[in-house]
Amino acid sequence: MPIPGIPSRAALVDHLIRTRIAGDVATPRDNNLSHYRRLANGDRHYWLGLELGDRWSDEQDVLAVMAERCGVNDDPEYRFGQDTIDPQLTVDALDRMGARLRKAAAGKERVLFATGHPGGLLDVHRATAAALHAAGCEIVVIPEGLSTDEGMVFQFADVAVLERGATLWHTHSPDPMARILDGLEREGRPLPDLVVADHGWAGCAGQRGIDSIGYADCNDPALFVGEAEGTLQVTVPLDDHVTSPRHYDPMTAYLLDAAGLSPTG
Repeated sequence: MPIPGIPSRAALVDHLIRTRIAGDVATPRDNNLSHYRRLANGDRHYWLGLELGDRWSDEQDVLAVMAERCGVNDDPEYRFGQDTIDPQLTVDALDRMGARLRKAAAGKERVLFATGHPGGLLDVHRATAAALHAAGCEIVVIPEGLSTDEGMVFQFADVAVLERGATLWHTHSPDPMARILDGLEREGRPLPDLVVADHGWAGCAGQRGIDSIGYADCNDPALFVGEAEGTLQVTVPLDDHVTSPRHYDPMTAYLLDAAGLSPTG
């Protein structure tokens, strides 16, 4: 399955489809629609740290954004079965993310990495952090002793994560990012110029006015809505937990090349 070197756009699209990072993904249609409805109904768990007010109270508007920016089926009558992520939209978003990372490297920016999906995306973030550090960026070190109701917030391989019971924890919550940003302010340290994340980590940073780019699955509509409103700069559509984290390696290689960055191993 691995692609040696840096894949072409066509090779990456083929790889995304074969590994189900995009194309016919594992998330069922009824699950997607349920999450769109809950966002529209004001369930803050599905807002991922964004403040959406009543601007997205019609789930059909949410579906329209997801069809446009993620590539799910745009037919509101299609309610069960397979749903999709358009791999061309995935690669388009990787190109936009690469451009923002290139800007960060050129400006030697302070960058914070975080993930609520360590089982799938931890190494994508780690490799990107290492490449930016090698290019002269400051990778933000988070304050010590941070915790939320879900667990402890700490940094592993330069990526902020949630730990609970000696295990890296999957979370959609924006609270860990809020704890980090509040902690930096308490210590009199500058906030990041850029956050690269997913889930509520990305949504919270964007809502705080920090440049935020990240990844989202087709059943996590909030970050796509945030990009549509301009609160987030880039949201990359993908299945955020496929069968092997190594399947993301060609995507990471493509992203770093688009950013003009060199992998560090």
